Amino acid sequence: MNTQHLPNRSRRLPWLAGTLLTLLTSSLFFSPTQPVANADQAGLGSYTTTLPAGAKVPDDFNGNPVSPKRTANVTGAMPTNDWWSSLGWQRFPGNPYSENMTALPLIVKAKATGLGVTFPTIPAISTGSPNYIGEFHYNASEDLNLGLVGLNSPDAKVDGYSDWTVTAYWNGGGTLRATFGHGMPFVYLTKSGGDALISAAAPPSVWTGAGTNALGITVNGHHYGIFAPTGTTWSQSGNNFQSNLAGKDYYSVAVLPDNSVATFNFFKSRAYAFVTNTTASWSYDQASATLNTTFSATTVAKEGSNTNTVLGLYRHHAINSSTALTNYSYTTARGQIRLRDGNSFTTAMRFNGVLPTLPDAGDYNRTTLNNHLNDVAFEASHFGGADTYYTGKALLRLANLIPIAEQLGNTNARNALITAVRNRLQEWFTASANDTNGQFYYNSNWGTVIGYPASFGSDTELNDHHFHYGYYIYAAAILAQYDPNWALDSNWGSMVKLLINDAANISTATDPRFPRLRTFDIYEGHSWASGHAGFGAGNNHESSSEAMMFNSAVLLWGANTGNTQLRDLGIFMYTHETHAIEQYWFNVDNAVFPAGFTANNNHPAVGMVWGDGGSYATWFSANPEMIHGINFLPFHGGSLYLGRNPAYVNKNYSQMRNNIGGAERYWLDVIWQFQAFGDAATAATKFDTVAYTPEEGETKAHTYHWIRNLKQLGSIDTSITANTPTYAVFNKNGVRTYVAWNPTANPLTVTFSNGVVLNSIPARSMARSTGTTPPPTATPVNPTATPVLPTATPVNPTATPVNPTATPVLPTATPVAGCSAVSLDANSYYRVTARHSGKALDVADVSSADGANVHQWGYVGGLNQQWRFESVGSNYFKVTARHSGKALDVAGGTTATGNGVNIHQWPYGNTTNQQWCLRDVGSGYYAIIARHSGKALDVADASTADGGNVHQWDYVGATNQQWQLTKIDAGGNTLHVIDGAAQNVAGTLSLSAGAGANTDSIPSAGGANRDGTPTNALVYTISGLTRTYNSQATQFKLFVDSNTAVGNGVQARISYDWTGDGSYDRTETYNYFPTDPVAGFEQYSQTAGLKSSSGAWANLSNGRVRIEIWNAIGNGTASVRTSATSDQGQQSTITLPFN
Repeated sequence: MNTQHLPNRSRRLPWLAGTLLTLLTSSLFFSPTQPVANADQAGLGSYTTTLPAGAKVPDDFNGNPVSPKRTANVTGAMPTNDWWSSLGWQRFPGNPYSENMTALPLIVKAKATGLGVTFPTIPAISTGSPNYIGEFHYNASEDLNLGLVGLNSPDAKVDGYSDWTVTAYWNGGGTLRATFGHGMPFVYLTKSGGDALISAAAPPSVWTGAGTNALGITVNGHHYGIFAPTGTTWSQSGNNFQSNLAGKDYYSVAVLPDNSVATFNFFKSRAYAFVTNTTASWSYDQASATLNTTFSATTVAKEGSNTNTVLGLYRHHAINSSTALTNYSYTTARGQIRLRDGNSFTTAMRFNGVLPTLPDAGDYNRTTLNNHLNDVAFEASHFGGADTYYTGKALLRLANLIPIAEQLGNTNARNALITAVRNRLQEWFTASANDTNGQFYYNSNWGTVIGYPASFGSDTELNDHHFHYGYYIYAAAILAQYDPNWALDSNWGSMVKLLINDAANISTATDPRFPRLRTFDIYEGHSWASGHAGFGAGNNHESSSEAMMFNSAVLLWGANTGNTQLRDLGIFMYTHETHAIEQYWFNVDNAVFPAGFTANNNHPAVGMVWGDGGSYATWFSANPEMIHGINFLPFHGGSLYLGRNPAYVNKNYSQMRNNIGGAERYWLDVIWQFQAFGDAATAATKFDTVAYTPEEGETKAHTYHWIRNLKQLGSIDTSITANTPTYAVFNKNGVRTYVAWNPTANPLTVTFSNGVVLNSIPARSMARSTGTTPPPTATPVNPTATPVLPTATPVNPTATPVNPTATPVLPTATPVAGCSAVSLDANSYYRVTARHSGKALDVADVSSADGANVHQWGYVGGLNQQWRFESVGSNYFKVTARHSGKALDVAGGTTATGNGVNIHQWPYGNTTNQQWCLRDVGSGYYAIIARHSGKALDVADASTADGGNVHQWDYVGATNQQWQLTKIDAGGNTLHVIDGAAQNVAGTLSLSAGAGANTDSIPSAGGANRDGTPTNALVYTISGLTRTYNSQATQFKLFVDSNTAVGNGVQARISYDWTGDGSYDRTETYNYFPTDPVAGFEQYSQTAGLKSSSGAWANLSNGRVRIEIWNAIGNGTASVRTSATSDQGQQSTITLPFN
């Protein structure tokens, strides 16, 4: 039984490790006593432009009011809540420059002498325990200071900004401007006054370009290129590099992925295209439910004609983009950032819909649900805390119940809830003299709206505006469903838009009162909470789920009021933030959190994301329930993104229990509602049997309705989309339920991507169906403009809606006669194409997660559409997806032999439900047959649409069961080292990356000197190459590790057989690479130097390439990393000098 006091959610005493700054916030509760001098009208509402008596405004750490720190070039509403906000907001009186700004891959900091720059690659990790905090941070330790001789500025200011860049300005002993941004390895600088001056924090090593205008240097193990105009030189004196820039005023500096000359030359070719602007534009393709976003940079060529720059794609970009990328990448707090050679890239993300509420599909006892509903609808007082945050929570608590009352036919409760929500919103939406009920104030100094009474620093630090205001907007969106007139701009809609624009203004051109997208980081794809970002770890964000509530609220307000621009803004933020949360809060693919942080498997999530890392923590509690739960609450119709990966839900919940050391103790309803995405039956049992106190923003009615709905509906099905954004699809044991909300004033027909249709959904109603094209079961809304507050009269809940179930007619099964003997290249990948539709076998959403759905999709060359067939004997194959290395799997295991069982991906376990044979059906097509069941891979309902689901079914000779395998010509000149080599056993080189990282053991040199002579070498080869020599040189990267062995040296020899006749025509032996005695891979490359070579270059004509790897010296064994995917990084490769 939960009888303990629930902790207050206060951000005043953060539960963070001591490695971070001590952080304090202030809040103020007040009752204004002076009249409001200016109240600006917004429809029937108003806000004040006169600061209420006793109210506080943005200030510094000592409580002194502050103004934006900017030059005359920056006018209008000042951006806050950004990664660079400490540059424009002096939080600490003794620091007029900035705190660390996490541009990533660089971390930078303004100082009196210029811009400090670093590229941290090794995280500082506190793994924690169930009793204390765990966190990881890529802590900044300066490598370089970028400035000019004599610079000693009294401050640094914002001189310009764009969607993901900022320009800093110094003036004192000369002037300096530096532009830097997210995903940009370059810093672009212009100056006046003294010579350009770059000072290293440690003795630098110059490895290329000495005595020229462009240098490659290494400082603290990090590699940089420094680029001055042609015609000048950099002179070195100790740790300093100085240049007069040949009378020009610009130079650039880039962090380099490695210290090869080829890499340096590539960056040099891009160093003079200075980025002057960045912008993101988005569009929602409603027919395909796809959000397309283009990220573009504008450049100016400082010299030469090249205007191309490089852009670094964060993980949530890269997995949703087909844009061609280079092989360059950086390790950061957001995982690998991969480089694009070009000024733009586009992401395409599937949008799986939101609803205003769940449908009336639960197996709840309707009398019980009504009783819980009436307990809240007719309680003595709905509103406790008077501040913006707790008022907002109370508003959503009530608004969530309005549609449930409508579903139950409880008009009395519905009208009482509508009245309560409407009245409280209108109180806050009206500014008046001596206002004690809450009001909003516009601060023109910063360009923001502040609600008073404020809380959690929403006034003094401009914290959390999207959190607070999202609750108001969501409640207003629900109210708009029932009272559309109330939502008109001429009535109360203008005040709702005021709050939307404060946190998420689309354009300063249309509303100059506010900056563009204040709290949403366009490039990182998620929100930031702190207004000033005055922390050593950069900005931070705790409750990702409250940010998603704001996004859902904007979307629903737009949909329910017919404002497509706001609806699509909500979709843009919601979709990007969904992917960002999955990667940066939940680490669903295990590709972001550093290994040391997850070593004990007690951190499947963080409670807070910081600019330089993440913390298993909150601002208000160290209890695991709250660390997890703060990224779940509040639950609403837009919370369905939390259920996209049921396997992860169960993992998250399980690890929370492990960290507690038992069952959940706090926020039980919040935890159960999340658990219901993975195990609704258990959550329902807990609700029925455990006594608890609802979380302050929850009710028993809403929790009961939520859990029981998911128990009946099943999991979120992301493989099916609809041509309206207010929809959802659920799947329970292979049976789908289709749900759509019609927010318009006219009937609406909704078509799903697999052909299912919900016909003529009535205005402002929800419909659902199980099956193909049955008529919908609609729940209409009675949009009474002025509901009458009734007395409490419970409804006799006898009505049970009928849900039509379609019974498809299926042909009689034709047994498979047997499997064909088919020879496939186990080192290649194949496109698998359905005969009836021409679409490819595809892992949904490019997901790497266990259980990710497999469906069909138009072929775009994605790695999630490429499959490797490896023989397991008896004509059966293991079939693995290239992007994840996971196997094509019949869900449910070896006993799942029935028709209609779903196909997904799963780690290969050598079970018969993961083994497939090919039956030749003629004309180049095959039936693909599961070994355990004898059933065929089948596109459900013979759908020809993108997203058509794939399951197993008796083979009937239909074209939706016949597949063509097309070998993918990888092309290119990069060979990947694939695992499997051992002494006297050859491994392979492949034009395709491996399926997952492995290692091969390199035998010891036995204490002998084997320098130059391959001995007990690992050998890897590839044949059948036809390429034209391009006059370049061989390059390679081998990631090797001698663990703790002392005195080892790994060596490589690369050989070319031009015609594949078995005689090697050219051989290159490289100097050995002395490995260190520290566990962890090191990069051995051609920069070690060529020891010897023989044979002239020629073209490859059906040629062969071989690499031999051995220990040249030492007594210990070593290992070479093999088969790594691009996402895993540290890929051992050879880059051939051929086209």
